[in-house]
Amino acid sequence: MPTSPLHPLDPVVRDYAWGSRTVLAELRGRPTPSPGPEAELWFGAHPSAPARLLEPVDGATSLLELIDADPVTTLGPDVAERFDGRLPFLVKLLAADQPLSLQAHPSLEQAEQGFAREEAAGIDRAAPTRLYRDAWSKPELLHALTPVSALCGFREPDATIALLDELDVTSLAGTRALLADRGEDAFPDLLELALHDHGWADADDAALAAAADRLAAGGGEFAAEARWLTRLLDRYPGDGGVRVALLLRLVELAPGEALHLPGGNLHAYLEGAGVEVMASSDNVIRGGLTVKHVDVDELLRTVDARVLPPPVVVPEGVGPVTVLPAPTPFFRLERVDLDDAGEVTLDRARGGPEVLIAVGREVAVRVGGQAEVTVPPGGAAFVAAAAGGDLRVAGAGQLFRTTIG
Repeated sequence: MPTSPLHPLDPVVRDYAWGSRTVLAELRGRPTPSPGPEAELWFGAHPSAPARLLEPVDGATSLLELIDADPVTTLGPDVAERFDGRLPFLVKLLAADQPLSLQAHPSLEQAEQGFAREEAAGIDRAAPTRLYRDAWSKPELLHALTPVSALCGFREPDATIALLDELDVTSLAGTRALLADRGEDAFPDLLELALHDHGWADADDAALAAAADRLAAGGGEFAAEARWLTRLLDRYPGDGGVRVALLLRLVELAPGEALHLPGGNLHAYLEGAGVEVMASSDNVIRGGLTVKHVDVDELLRTVDARVLPPPVVVPEGVGPVTVLPAPTPFFRLERVDLDDAGEVTLDRARGGPEVLIAVGREVAVRVGGQAEVTVPPGGAAFVAAAAGGDLRVAGAGQLFRTTIG
C-alpha cells in the first residue's frame, strides 16, 4: 500500500518527428533546445510508456507498477472495478511543429474487436504495423497553450463546394460534382478515391499548389485553409490525404480554448501546443500525411463519415477553476488559474485518482494534512484515490487537473 497519497511523476518523452525542439523544453524550464524533436510528454500509466515515479514506492518505479500493486488504494474500489484495475485516462503535454497524420480513433466496440483480432494473429503490440495496442476507445480533449490549428471532422458540403469553386482546379471537378449530387453521403466514396487510388499526377499537385497560393494571397474567406493546403502539399506531395484535407473543418484555437474529439472523428493536428487528455489508449488508425503505417481499409471502417458539429468545447465555471466538459466516463479536465488567487481548495467529492500538471510556474500541492509536494513547471503529480481531505494548491501560472469523468 502506498505510504503517501501524493506521487511526483517524471514523464516519458515521445520523440515523434513532428515535435518541437523548443516548446516542451521551455515548458519545463530548460533554457536550451532539445537535441531532437520532443512531441509529447506522457503522464499516465499506459503499458507502452508509463510515467516514472520520482520517488519509488515499495519497489514500484512507474505509475503503472504503483497502480498494479494496489489498484483499490490508488484508483478507489469503484474506479478499479469499473475500469478493470486501470487508470482510465492518459494526460500529455503536446507540441507540434509539423502536421500530424490524418487519423481516427476507434469506438469501444471496434477497439475490442480489433485488439482481439490482432492478438489472435500474434502481432507484437510494439510492431509498427499494429493498429490496436489495447482494447479501449480513445476520445480526447486538447486544451491550447499556444495557438493551435487542426483539421477536425467533415465540413458542410456547401462550404466545401465554395472552397473548390474558389480554387477552380480541373482535377477537383469530380469531387465537386459528387458533393453537389450527394452531399455528405459522398464522403465515404471520396475518402476511398483519395486514399486508395487517387491517381493524382505531379501536374495536379502543381495546379493545386498554384491555386492555393493565389487563394492565400487574396486574404478571403478560405485564406487560412489555402495556407495550410500549401504546407501540406509541400510536405506530402502526391499524398491523397491532402485531398481529404480539403473536406475537413479547419479549427483554430486561441490559448485557453479547447476541442473534444470522440471516436470516429477524422482529424489531423497541424500546429501548436497544449494539454491533451484522453482515454488511456494508444489506438491510432492512419490514412495519410505520415511516414508511419497506413491502413486505409481500417480507417474507412473507423471514420464517422458525417458532418459533425464544430468540436470546440464551451468552458464552465467561475473564479479560478474552469471545467472543460467532455461527454465521456474516462476523464474530466479542469484548469486552475493560480495567479493572484492565493491558495485554492479543490473539492475531492468525486473521488478517484487524479493527475495534476503545472504550467508556467511551480505549484505547491497539499492533500489534507497528509502530504505536500511541489510540482515544477512542466511536471506532474499523481493523487491516489485513498487521499483524504481537500486538495489545496497554491502558486502562480496554471494547474491542469484530470480526474475521472
